Amino acid sequence: MAAKKEHRIEIRNKKASFDYEFLETYEAGIVLVGTEIKSIRMGKVSLVDSFCYFVGNELFVKGMNVAQYFWGSWGQHEPMRDRKLLLTKKELRHLHQAVKEKGLTIVAVKLFINDEGFAKLVIALARGKKSFDKRASIKEKDIRREMERGD
Repeated sequence: MAAKKEHRIEIRNKKASFDYEFLETYEAGIVLVGTEIKSIRMGKVSLVDSFCYFVGNELFVKGMNVAQYFWGSWGQHEPMRDRKLLLTKKELRHLHQAVKEKGLTIVAVKLFINDEGFAKLVIALARGKKSFDKRASIKEKDIRREMERGD
């Protein structure tokens, strides 16, 4: 039996944690086609400006850019297509009710490959930060950085 590689793929959406306050997080599977998983394993994904929306009772992620696979030929995928997310019915119902509330949205936070080799997307129910909240976040980060330098 061949040993598995310890190369961990973890793509984060750093902008989301700056722009939003996360209330709840969920781990969702993604419906992928063709060469998308190969591109994800190579780390060719961007989650910047990606968000989730409902169509009926199904949840989709929009704005997730999975670059085309370099070695792919005629079976290439569309890089910016909307991808269906897989959650339980209970989680979907809860999220659907929550986004009806004013000011709440669902954002993609992190994409990773689990131990079984499946791509998983961590999504968060989030509320947008105001500009003064962002200033406080920047100030906390600067203080933490100065403390680390001082030691």
